[in-house]
Amino acid sequence: MSGLELFAAALGVIAVWLTVKQNPWCWPIGLVMVLLYSWIFFEIKLYSGMLLQVFFALLQVYGWWQWTRAGAQHEGRVVSRLSPLQVLGGVIAGAIGSVALGASMAHWTDSTFPWSDATLTAFSLVAQLWMAQKRLQCWALWCVIDVLYIGFFAWQDLYFTAGLYALFTLIAIQGWRDWRRDPALRT
Repeated sequence: MSGLELFAAALGVIAVWLTVKQNPWCWPIGLVMVLLYSWIFFEIKLYSGMLLQVFFALLQVYGWWQWTRAGAQHEGRVVSRLSPLQVLGGVIAGAIGSVALGASMAHWTDSTFPWSDATLTAFSLVAQLWMAQKRLQCWALWCVIDVLYIGFFAWQDLYFTAGLYALFTLIAIQGWRDWRRDPALRT
């Protein structure tokens, strides 16, 4: 537990809360948070988690653009649902990413937990991509991932971060509820 971890966790709460409220400032605040966490994870040899933060940084920029400039009128995205086929595609991509990244981390690094770290990383990328595209199902996937991360980070003695993910779980539930009621939600 460090001051840097506490600061990154606080930024994470702010960023996710702003995401629930569909405020595009969630993206630049989230960018600072993920850059801080990339350093934290590097220090404790969670390389998949560190790599995830780098990809999250790219997705933060993508999400900011999607929420503020995408669309024919450049007004940004509205909340929409994924089709069952799109959900299945995301799950398959997450599974393939888990195996590929887990094998890479187990073979080429001294990662502390290469397989579990890789699995959480791969599915987090799917959830973050869906969030950047304002897909309702991102919140359900985040709930599952966040619960798993609570135990994972507690095991690493990252108690602020485990607490952050407990809070993220509650916020994700609220995000699901709020976005589901959004008048712009398309079927």
